[in-house]
Amino acid sequence: MTDDTTATPFRILGQDRPSRWLITCDHATNRVPDWVGGGTLGIAPADMARHIAYDVGAAGLTERLAERLDAPAILSDFSRLVIDPNRGEDDPTLLMRLYDGTVIPTNRLADAAERQRRLDRLHRPYHAALARVAALHQDRCICAVHSFTPQLRGRPPRPWQVGILYSHADPRLGPAMVAACRDQGWITGENQPYDGHLDGDSVDRHALRHGRPNMLIEVRNDLIATPEGQQIWADRLAPVITKVLADSGL
Repeated sequence: MTDDTTATPFRILGQDRPSRWLITCDHATNRVPDWVGGGTLGIAPADMARHIAYDVGAAGLTERLAERLDAPAILSDFSRLVIDPNRGEDDPTLLMRLYDGTVIPTNRLADAAERQRRLDRLHRPYHAALARVAALHQDRCICAVHSFTPQLRGRPPRPWQVGILYSHADPRLGPAMVAACRDQGWITGENQPYDGHLDGDSVDRHALRHGRPNMLIEVRNDLIATPEGQQIWADRLAPVITKVLADSGL
């Protein structure tokens, strides 16, 4: 447990870096503030260490990718199980009570007032900060970084190394990024392992609604579980991202 009554629920890196890109990481940590359930959600440490609590390796990849692109980055600093910053406020999965076979006891007891408290102290400040940093460049592009688990419980293995997600509402960069990744020889999913459009999610809120070019990159988490893997994939992805944007003429 930590004394984090006034802790900022996000980190901003390189705010003044000149790149058009803003790298976002919605699921960067598995931290549970001490004012939520006394700092615990009532699940085993092993569960808090896996993908249900955060995107394993995504924070390190975000930091290294932002450095390579000379771009600012914003990372959340609370577990997705506390409240999910990549969901709209009216999304039924905003506060999960069951995830990939694990019941979340503290969330089962959360009422409307507790949901509101988590929105006010975590979700809304994160999005306000993201909006502010996004607006610092008049030609901003958004690159959201996530990771995915190689296999959900009871589901078939996921074969992809990388998934590129994009909305049908803005296909300006996504398909080109898919093709560019496949040209590198990477096993690349197009809107896999998840669909690329979700009303109210971070990309919708900070890119689509503002007409900002965007892409969402999912990397399989066993590939970026270590600092070495995170650096390898940052070094691989950065020039591809740069070329795709340049070639787009946007």
